[in-house]
Amino acid sequence: MSGEPLTVGVDFGTLSGRAVVVRVRDGAELGTAVYEYPHGVVDRALPATGEPLPPDWALQVPSDYLGVLRSAVPAAIRDAGADPADVIGLGTDFTACTMLPTTVDGTPLCELPEFAAEPHAYVKLWRHHAAQPQADRINALARYRDEKWLPRYGGLISSEWEFAKALQILEEAPHVYAATAHWVELADWIVWQLTGHYVRNACTAGYKGILQDGQYPGADFLRELNPGFGDFVTGKLDRPLGRLGDRAGPLTAEAAAWTGLPAGIAVAVGNVDAHVTAPAAQAVGPGRMVAIMGTSTCHVLNSRELREVPGMCGVVDGGIVPGLWGYEAGQSGVGDIFGWFVEHGVPPRYHEEARRAGVSLHEHLTSLAAEQGIGEHGLVALDWHSGNRSVLVDHELSGVVLGQTLATRAEDTYRALLEATAFGTRVIIESFQHAGVPVTELVVAGGLVRNAFLMQVYADVVNLPLSVIGSEQGPALGSAIHAAVAAGAYPDITAASRAMGSVRRGVYRPVRENVAAYDRLYAEYRELHDHFGRGGNDVLHRLAARRREAVSVRKGQS
Repeated sequence: MSGEPLTVGVDFGTLSGRAVVVRVRDGAELGTAVYEYPHGVVDRALPATGEPLPPDWALQVPSDYLGVLRSAVPAAIRDAGADPADVIGLGTDFTACTMLPTTVDGTPLCELPEFAAEPHAYVKLWRHHAAQPQADRINALARYRDEKWLPRYGGLISSEWEFAKALQILEEAPHVYAATAHWVELADWIVWQLTGHYVRNACTAGYKGILQDGQYPGADFLRELNPGFGDFVTGKLDRPLGRLGDRAGPLTAEAAAWTGLPAGIAVAVGNVDAHVTAPAAQAVGPGRMVAIMGTSTCHVLNSRELREVPGMCGVVDGGIVPGLWGYEAGQSGVGDIFGWFVEHGVPPRYHEEARRAGVSLHEHLTSLAAEQGIGEHGLVALDWHSGNRSVLVDHELSGVVLGQTLATRAEDTYRALLEATAFGTRVIIESFQHAGVPVTELVVAGGLVRNAFLMQVYADVVNLPLSVIGSEQGPALGSAIHAAVAAGAYPDITAASRAMGSVRRGVYRPVRENVAAYDRLYAEYRELHDHFGRGGNDVLHRLAARRREAVSVRKGQS
């Protein structure tokens, strides 16, 4: 192996970070390692004080990310049996939109003693949805003013994104907002730590930062939201942009000591976990929608055409690869929903049966669900347990399971939840197709590809051939591909994708009779989707408001 150029890709996920060592010549993955975040997702209580957090909050601790660099990267090199001197580049990706307020030099505010007990000073994870009121106001004002950027985001800005989360800090913790020198995407912050240079990546700036045609929302628009918000872009957000695949800078001596890699090697411009996966799956051409299925699902798609797709997360010129329009959509909860049900909704006997069979509870429930005919459970569910990202863009929505009786069993509900996520993906695909953006193939990446039954359900529901990425580490491989481009080993992302990416085409194909059966069940899903999600009945919003009120009252009494 000595002398073979290598790159390292690091994928910062929701619960852990993973490093992969990749051979530049052919994309062979030689070694890998995982580092679990010690603090995980902070959604119950602040670690420093034990103070309970309100509903819809999701924070993280930034020092956990540096643990990935110190632990997972050297461990992956050891696992590969590689000489660190052969590594020519390092690439990273992050969950988006995950945001951090920092000082001028990039120090997280939560690491300052005066802010250790302030929740707003911590990382706001992508699934922090407590800024929904701010997002609602941004959307309403943008519609009133007929802002030209709004259609580029399907007509709605999400509470997960940069502006809504920052506005929440201004209005709920103005002292934290005043102390914030930079409002930073973690995709850029981690590159800043590696290189000493703060370069804002074009992907998150376009999809999450409302940067369109070289411009952010204007100061007059921001002042109308809140007089103190007028200089948000110029004062806290705007930075020089780096194109995807470009070199952000050299690895510093300090970061080299953390990682065990040579100082001075190329570090690629930051990126998003979903978007780097497209090159890893050799899906950079138009029409191939990549669904990165894990705790949530992100859907990315390239096209030569610019179209306005209702409910999409955004369309950005060069947002996935330069030269094409990159589209994004997503579902806020997928694997998270299955995990929630397994943890909280399954009787003890199922656990015992799974132990006796030597399989996980997910595998046991899947095998039981697979024995059923389509519709046999008599259920239909809405996959909104973590809100709806696309196409409704409403995180006040919550999950629904309809049709339960005293005969309903755990495997029935589990299958209904699996199907609901497939139905949610179909809604997204149909939105693109109706808007004139063709989807000809669904390429799946992420941990859920291991569930063959679930994959067949998706193929039958969306009635498209379903291809599977050839790597189990799609985002990390994609980051390694970007590192190879940044290091000059390939002229562009497309060329690197051809050499280093991997995909198995058409692994799952729609079964005609299943497609017809799911069409009938999908019609029921779609009726419920529009009834509860488009104003037919606002009960889900009312329940969310009552929950917040009850929590506030209880906290006030304690």
